[in-house]
Amino acid sequence: MLLNLMRIASRPSVYSLLCWLLVAVAPHGLAQNYQGKQLVRAELLADTNAVVPGKPFTVGLLLRMAPGWHTYWKFSGDAGLPTELKWKLPPGWKIGDIQWPIPLKTIDPGDIETYGYENEVLLLQEITPPSKLDDSSAKLSTEANWLVCEKICIPGSATLQLDLPVASTSQPANTDVFARYRRLLPQNLPGPNVARADWSRVGSDLRLKITGETLAKYPAVDFFPLPEQETIVGHPAVQSRNNGEIVFRIPLESAPKNLSSLAGLVVFAKQPNGDDRAAWQITSATAVSGFRPAPAHGVLTFLLFGFLGGLILNLIQCVLPVISLKIFGFVQQAGQSRQKIFRSGIAFTVGIFAWFVALAVLLIALKGAGRDVTWGGFQFTNPYFVLALSVIVLVFALNLFGVFEISLPQPVTRNLLSTSERKDLLGSFFQGVFATVLATPCTAPFLGTALGFAFTQSAAIILAMFIAIAAGMSAPYLLLSAQPAWLRFLPRPGPWMLHVKQFMGFLLLATLLFLLYVVGAQRGLEGAIWASCFLLVISVACWMKGAFVVPTASAVKRIVVLVLMLLLVIGSGVYFIGDKFQSAKIASVGSQIRGDWQPFTPERLQTELEQGRTVFVDFTAAWCLTCKFNEASVLEAQDVREAFQRHGIVKLKADWTNGDPVITKLLQQFGRPGVPLYVLYPAKNEEPIVFPEVLTKSMVLDKLETVARRVASNRAASR
Repeated sequence: MLLNLMRIASRPSVYSLLCWLLVAVAPHGLAQNYQGKQLVRAELLADTNAVVPGKPFTVGLLLRMAPGWHTYWKFSGDAGLPTELKWKLPPGWKIGDIQWPIPLKTIDPGDIETYGYENEVLLLQEITPPSKLDDSSAKLSTEANWLVCEKICIPGSATLQLDLPVASTSQPANTDVFARYRRLLPQNLPGPNVARADWSRVGSDLRLKITGETLAKYPAVDFFPLPEQETIVGHPAVQSRNNGEIVFRIPLESAPKNLSSLAGLVVFAKQPNGDDRAAWQITSATAVSGFRPAPAHGVLTFLLFGFLGGLILNLIQCVLPVISLKIFGFVQQAGQSRQKIFRSGIAFTVGIFAWFVALAVLLIALKGAGRDVTWGGFQFTNPYFVLALSVIVLVFALNLFGVFEISLPQPVTRNLLSTSERKDLLGSFFQGVFATVLATPCTAPFLGTALGFAFTQSAAIILAMFIAIAAGMSAPYLLLSAQPAWLRFLPRPGPWMLHVKQFMGFLLLATLLFLLYVVGAQRGLEGAIWASCFLLVISVACWMKGAFVVPTASAVKRIVVLVLMLLLVIGSGVYFIGDKFQSAKIASVGSQIRGDWQPFTPERLQTELEQGRTVFVDFTAAWCLTCKFNEASVLEAQDVREAFQRHGIVKLKADWTNGDPVITKLLQQFGRPGVPLYVLYPAKNEEPIVFPEVLTKSMVLDKLETVARRVASNRAASR
């Protein structure tokens, strides 16, 4: 009996249900305890003891941080994420924007500049109730999300509620804390008789000149930028200061060509980060309506890079199991009509395009919402996504082994897929989708460069780049299906295909082992064990489907078995995933590092450079197969390891397995959308050397030798 491989993915509802169950049992709040210490205490306050209909009042989110920990301002700087509030208000209520107190500026080792709050902060918002309130009390609820950092960063969240009575009059409440933080709110820039702001642009820098006698009284004056989403700024600095005039230089790393000013705060105090700090709010004088334009030939070049990167993705280990299924499908089609073969290739291509376009739309939406967008498996930083993909891979493998058959319900078969060819087309479509899902943790030559460029451009260019990648990845299959004469070089269908089908099931199990390795890297050995227990239950459910839900069984028997399967999967999901897996300790970075590598931190990098050492940083992730290939074939090769030791080069590993936001910012600074990234820092004040995504031993050895000679020459010259 031959397997029709085009039917493998013909029932997406099975996989959708399993993915939904994983999401349903995933945690909805993030723990804020670390090493037995509560990092943040969140509280919702109001400046009034009652709500008066139609009268505005102010609420505040009070965050109290543990000593040494901090949260972030609305522009966090080189790292971090701002605190967010999502309100649930009764109909007719209105709420204003968050009023952010003047933040503190922190410069961490590695020249990482951030803006945030230590110890305590109150984020204020004005609420206006409707002029008529029928209830005797008002319940206001919000979901707060924040990122708190010290040497590591831990996200936190809380759902908070404020109950206030409704009355005709009210009295002030919490006056001390509101007064203290209202004093820290920025003020509008005074009139020209007190201070004047003038902007100019010089090349890739903005200049802000503040003229006024007020600032001359304060030794510490700074500019805190508030760039738009399409603008990436460097570190502002005072360029010159003369009596009543001060000029700030704001480097622009990526900005619209017509940008001539920038919103931000002019902060002044007796000393940096002083308690007496005050600020003037500078608004952007020029409305920015576009992204940085790129020359047409430049866009076409990067789109070509995207196409080539998509083409090379077919050779990456991530997608080989699914690609082998498609090639096997071509073997089955040998001798069939040319039109049928071509339609199958079109369906597979559409599946590839569908996923890439959906991914592009998601990333565009995230970028529009102010999120950091990356490639290189940003989904794989979420252990629940990896677990959901593990379930799908396991179900595919069990189907190939013949444990059960995936079939559509009879009404759907009659009304939607009335012919076997339509089933084949739907199967080809989902094979294309599945291949691209497995490709997302990978990168390839040309791909990182192309996407790094696209993520700084408009939504249209981002979409065009993903379409180019999809075209490159799907091109071989479209050409093969368009020229069925080439299929004569493939072996004819026969009984041997059953054994090949089962062998491909083992290839999928190999993929499953890799995914479980990723889960273990994210959640530790305990997490991997509980995930394996859940997968075992999924296997039992699939066996029950194959053994008892068969056409010859009675309707009652099929219903009973399906209900038992559902209860088994839901129950095990709640216990193994919702309880055990969720509570599994997140694997520490140091536990994943072997040999003479050291964990990367900006502080460690800065310390090594201060001491005059050359540093090599490997930005990697457990789920990145390209990273693993480079490590095994190049970085851990004996001659390369000896070269690192011979030249005294410090090796740091920046682990992005769980999506560390500090590492995300550094990837963006180097113009890379994801891992792998390899950077060699020759010395403190020298430009770092960035390697391509795929390494060779000769490339690394040549760079190490060149840098070692240059560093030795510089040291000799300085003596």
